[in-house]
Amino acid sequence: MITVAEFLGGIFSGSLALLSDAIHNLGDSAAIVMAYVANRISKRGSNRSKTFGYRRAEILASFLNALFLILISVFLMVEAIKRFSNPEPINGSLMLIVAVIGFLANFVSAGLLSKGSKNNLNIKATYLHVLSDALSSVGVIFGALMIQFFKITWVDPVVTMLVSIYIIWESIPLLKDTTNILMQAGPNLDYKTLDCDMRKVDGVVNVHHIHAWLIDENRIMFSAHINVEDRMLSEIEPIYRQLEELLKTKYHVDHVTLQAEVTRGKESPIFTNKIKDV
Repeated sequence: MITVAEFLGGIFSGSLALLSDAIHNLGDSAAIVMAYVANRISKRGSNRSKTFGYRRAEILASFLNALFLILISVFLMVEAIKRFSNPEPINGSLMLIVAVIGFLANFVSAGLLSKGSKNNLNIKATYLHVLSDALSSVGVIFGALMIQFFKITWVDPVVTMLVSIYIIWESIPLLKDTTNILMQAGPNLDYKTLDCDMRKVDGVVNVHHIHAWLIDENRIMFSAHINVEDRMLSEIEPIYRQLEELLKTKYHVDHVTLQAEVTRGKESPIFTNKIKDV
């Protein structure tokens, strides 16, 4: 309701700053709804078409939300630049009333969420979203006061620019992180130490063709080829178990796939650029 009120207030008052704040509120509301829906989807089990399950539904939702916020913010900044050369009349009193209502609603919501945010990451994320909405509303209130009492209309596009820049600043890290996960970027692991730790396991001669990637922001997938002495498969399995325990406890890997070899790839580096060796 607050978002609708700010949209209507922005349209009828002629304030871009109020519209940008409404976009911020809409983006945060959409983020919460999309996160909830994506979380429900992500709990589905794996099947023939999605062998890793639906964990990336949440990542895709976050990516789309961040992209949407950035595009809308850029549009508002372009409109704000146009307002500098072609100013339009603004109803400062209506802008002020709607901005104050928006601030109070967000402030109360943040207060209700603050206690639960200490022990729950999901609530904490929602709390930070609502708190940022309240802070952006402060900027709109300031702009409305300048327009109402000093007739300084250029402050409206200035506030719009500031709020839009703030939204982009918040969204770019999220867009970067989600893009990295969707592109199967490697997690932040100490691969040199990891390689040494794996070689210390009795029976492991060499480690090569390491691949590590993220299914979501928390789950790490890992695969590697290990060179071992020529022995029976039943003697290899205890080595697998030791390596899996090492990777899961020290490096927080969720899923480990290992391929044992005797001489094949023994001189290969731990990483490779050859697609056929993936």
